Amino acid sequence: MRRDLTQYGVTETRTPGDVDRMLAPGSGTVLMVINSVCGCAAGKARPGVGLALQHTAKPDAVGTVFAGGDDAAVAHLRGLLSMYPPSSPSMALFQDGKPVFMLHRHDIEQRQAMEIADVLKSAFDKYCTKGVSA
Repeated sequence: MRRDLTQYGVTETRTPGDVDRMLAPGSGTVLMVINSVCGCAAGKARPGVGLALQHTAKPDAVGTVFAGGDDAAVAHLRGLLSMYPPSSPSMALFQDGKPVFMLHRHDIEQRQAMEIADVLKSAFDKYCTKGVSA
């Protein structure tokens, strides 16, 4: 389940310190994925991320925490996203450490992987100026 994202060049952030380093001031645009073991993560969210990362506009970095596995990192990331209800799977796009876009579980459950990728690509087009080599 972790490899479903790391195969696309997504960096695991397994501790609060890892999350802070990923989202440090000056980090640019970063997509953070809260991964989980549920079926919508496996069949929709993770494949949607992989498809979105093939787009020409991409975040500067992509990281992930795993709900149920990286408990402290997940709690820390959710603290940074305190204006949004906790959700896993979910995805948040940050610019220089500040959230600018959020995709909740309820947004994921009602879409297929390609539709999730399209939503992410639209966010990438709006917020990303250069891309990672994923």
